[in-house]
Amino acid sequence: MIEILIDDLGSAAVAELLTEHLHDMYAASPPESVHALDLTKLRQPEISFWCVWEGAELMGCGALKELTPQHAEIKSMRSANRFRGRGVGKAMLQHILQVAHQRNYTHLSLETGPQDFFTPARKLYESFGFEYCGPFADYKEDPYSVFMTKVLVMPK
Repeated sequence: MIEILIDDLGSAAVAELLTEHLHDMYAASPPESVHALDLTKLRQPEISFWCVWEGAELMGCGALKELTPQHAEIKSMRSANRFRGRGVGKAMLQHILQVAHQRNYTHLSLETGPQDFFTPARKLYESFGFEYCGPFADYKEDPYSVFMTKVLVMPK
């Protein structure tokens, strides 16, 4: 059984998973187009970070960055390579959506890549109702970026 727990980014296992994540991001995109966050940048007050565990095994992670009181961004969604295809991303995304609803965000957005490496991620987000959109927050148009958003609650 998997558990999703808030994490302080202090363990070696988390550092290793984020290193794996950054390695893959830099392998798939030019440096100026990599928007993945390292440990230091994830340790910001506006970011909540969770890990997916199965017993003592770290399966994946995900983060939620508050952009405004109504809008948040999904960051650092990652399944450890050895756990790909086991529903880790789906579980993490469900958790993030639940938290976003609890926090009363009206919109949830993300940036990912257009390359084949990111196809499983895009398909996952599409299956949860995310739609393609233009850049948001501080992002700019970039041939190595795809932007997606989901309306959670219509503003009153």
